[in-house]
Amino acid sequence: MAFLDAIIQMVGIVTRVLITLVIVQFVIGLLFAFNVVNHRNQFLSSVYDAINRLLDPLFRPMRRFLPNTGAIDFSPLVLIILLQFVMILLDALRSSIG
Repeated sequence: MAFLDAIIQMVGIVTRVLITLVIVQFVIGLLFAFNVVNHRNQFLSSVYDAINRLLDPLFRPMRRFLPNTGAIDFSPLVLIILLQFVMILLDALRSSIG
């Protein structure tokens, strides 16, 4: 039981980190889009690129199934919703075994 609880906790941590990365990517993208921060800011540009490289393999399958809406990309929202479902399932699993 302790091993299963540890795995559930680790998956929960990874899920929360992914949700945080999606939100950070969104905020940095907004800062760039509204010229609050210039793209020449090397730190934010490198952070944004690194987050994009991490999240793109998760977004790519969703983008194939979602309709093309032009400039608005709904794949981050869909990913957050799916990760929230994972969190709900993990909480239910943890309460059922404990």
